[in-house]
Amino acid sequence: MENSRNLTSPFSTFHLIGIPALEEIHGWISIPFFCLYVIALLGNSMILFVIIREQSLHEPMYYFLSMLSASDLGLTISTMSTTLSVLWFDAREISLDGCIVQMFFLHGFTFVESGVLVAMAFDRFVAICDPLRYTTILTNARITQLGVAMVIRMIVLMLPLVLIFKKLSFCGPNNLSHSYCYYPDVIRLSCSDTKVSSMCGLAALILSTGIDTPCIVLSYILIIRSVLSIASPKEQHKAFSTCSSHIGAVAIFYIPMISLSLVHRYGQLTPKIMHTMMANIYLMLPPVLNPIIYSVKTAQLRKVVAKLLLAK
Repeated sequence: MENSRNLTSPFSTFHLIGIPALEEIHGWISIPFFCLYVIALLGNSMILFVIIREQSLHEPMYYFLSMLSASDLGLTISTMSTTLSVLWFDAREISLDGCIVQMFFLHGFTFVESGVLVAMAFDRFVAICDPLRYTTILTNARITQLGVAMVIRMIVLMLPLVLIFKKLSFCGPNNLSHSYCYYPDVIRLSCSDTKVSSMCGLAALILSTGIDTPCIVLSYILIIRSVLSIASPKEQHKAFSTCSSHIGAVAIFYIPMISLSLVHRYGQLTPKIMHTMMANIYLMLPPVLNPIIYSVKTAQLRKVVAKLLLAK
């Protein structure tokens, strides 16, 4: 009886994994991982610093870009410690509380980033379709309200998941599929009834990306319709080019996330290394590429960054 009680204790330890079948070269694999983390940290920190410091960038578009960089920093920091610990020190164990904290911030910042991408789509819609009212619609007060709303939504969606997850019991070897705690990956290990947990997870997904994705699509349908009504091909090209950075950010955020969800749901026969690679791409691609995309495609930001670097 005592052993059975211990087996179903909620205070469990989870075992993280590195790269399956490549454990012997984790030291070498850690080098590109570390470099990507450094690029993500430096790139997003630079964008935040430049936008805060430079008065000419205190505009709605750049405020939203700073929110995107902040959420990317959150995603990077929330997983960097466990991933590098596994690759460098073979430290594979994480406590239940540590797992809960990591899931809260990992999925929470994912919800925030999804909301920021919607706000950026709305920003482009107003700038192209109703430019004369741009400054009156997207005031500093409204932008602040949008930012607060994103944080509140994150807390409201994550708290029920955390509270329900706390009540689950785990019986067997709690071997995860990644080097961090990913909600669908963790609840599959529970020996409790996970119907409520799964339903809450699905509800959180629907109330976040399930709403955000159609909003982004609708924004671009209206943008395309408005741009195609412009007579001059040159003006059409200019209008579409202002959206290219945002389209890139949307693609590198949603495509890996959807791919990872499909792999978890339907890829039982998929090799474990595929799960691991998809999981790392899902978390590392947006924080690494977003600063590069916006620095390259946004002339005003590029000029300010170059000016600051040359001044140094």
